[in-house]
Amino acid sequence: MNAPFPVAAPVTAPNSTPFAAPALPDLLARTAPLYERIKRVVPPADWALFAEDVEAILELKRTRNAVILAHNYQTPEIFHCVADIVGDSLALAREAMKVDADVIVLAGVYFMAETAKIMNPSKTVLIPDVEAGCSLADSITPADIRLMREAHPGVPIVAYVNTNAAVKAEVDICCTSGNAAAVVRSLGVPRVIMLPDQYLARNIAAETGLDIITWAGQCEVHELFTAADVRQLREDHPGVTVLVHPECPPEVVAEADFAGSTAAMSHYVGEKRPPRVVLLTECSMSDNVAVHYPDLEFVRPCNLCPHMKRITLKNIRRSLEENLHPVEIDPEIAARARRSVERMLAI
Repeated sequence: MNAPFPVAAPVTAPNSTPFAAPALPDLLARTAPLYERIKRVVPPADWALFAEDVEAILELKRTRNAVILAHNYQTPEIFHCVADIVGDSLALAREAMKVDADVIVLAGVYFMAETAKIMNPSKTVLIPDVEAGCSLADSITPADIRLMREAHPGVPIVAYVNTNAAVKAEVDICCTSGNAAAVVRSLGVPRVIMLPDQYLARNIAAETGLDIITWAGQCEVHELFTAADVRQLREDHPGVTVLVHPECPPEVVAEADFAGSTAAMSHYVGEKRPPRVVLLTECSMSDNVAVHYPDLEFVRPCNLCPHMKRITLKNIRRSLEENLHPVEIDPEIAARARRSVERMLAI
């Protein structure tokens, strides 16, 4: 361990005698193997606050036959200590189909929980906080899709998975940042509509040479990065390798050494092992990757996703304890949305 775990002092309520604090040393001893996984990125004092919830969640998973799917943007204590399946949107969509459990808890944002429910209609899918949304999903509606079809008859529509179920039900096929180029190429046409992320669409158009009609949506995390940020990073950290997410503006992608999905960025670090690297994406991504590569230096400018950070150990625990909050989708919408997701997964 990096340092001894702090032990909580007895707490005294007003006008009362002292009462014993929980058996923290025993709890920390039991959970020490889990802390070992994340000790490079989580201070011992923080783990002392997390350990009780981690242990309770692991027991709840056993008693409820539950699994936790966690996106790469979840904090390390969730990602490395309670999650059963982790990854980017594509990995979670694929793995959701294979889940052998009664209950799925989605540690991510609401559209991800909807996708898990779409692929597992008979299972209970829980989202720990229903307010965990997405600026991209909020930027477009089913009515917008229908207007796009009217304006561009015969042009296939590709929806990023960062959309709600009702939007997925209106389009021809879905994509993620990891497979977007393959999806648009698979359609075999020179022109497609790709929505709602205008930057992802523009970056994929540059990569594929296709004529891509865009929508004016953007990720509130990735739109904040600028080309000037990349140049400043290179000046402040000589020799740094800059990896960016394709939801960043095209001028940011052009300044980077590599652009790819969160899974692709993680793979790049493992394969290339750049001595000094920066991942221009959501903050927790660097922590989760850095756990595996103690010999590499991770420069950490990042932007927090306020929606991802709504998911915590405490509300995951409460979700399992009280069955909060089950995701329900109209069966007709779910069936049509499932076709769009299955077409993506078949590529």
